[in-house]
Amino acid sequence: MQHLLIIVNDAPYGSERLFNALRLAIQLNEQERPPAKVKLFLLSDAITAVLPKQNPSEGYNIQQMLEIVIAQGSTVKFCGSCMHARGLADLAVIEGCQVATMDDLAQWVLDSDKTITF
Repeated sequence: MQHLLIIVNDAPYGSERLFNALRLAIQLNEQERPPAKVKLFLLSDAITAVLPKQNPSEGYNIQQMLEIVIAQGSTVKFCGSCMHARGLADLAVIEGCQVATMDDLAQWVLDSDKTITF
């Protein structure tokens, strides 16, 4: 089994980087051969994707996509320092998303067979 890490830095809306990262994660999770273990780490403005009750007026819904990735068995972590820097540390997050540190990210990079950044 391949261990894949996807790192995202961009805000959930305004650019399609997080959208495309989640599309890729969903597709990777659906592959049977070779099977993959996908992990997702959110940094910088991408951390706002973990805030619940998203209600975009049109187009894709990042919260729904994150919930699909989590339901598929992927681990989703986000940078706690990034949350603190934006004054968001005390807010609720989408169930299944976990606060993490750069040390956690470093360990994930070392444990991954492939790392992809968006």
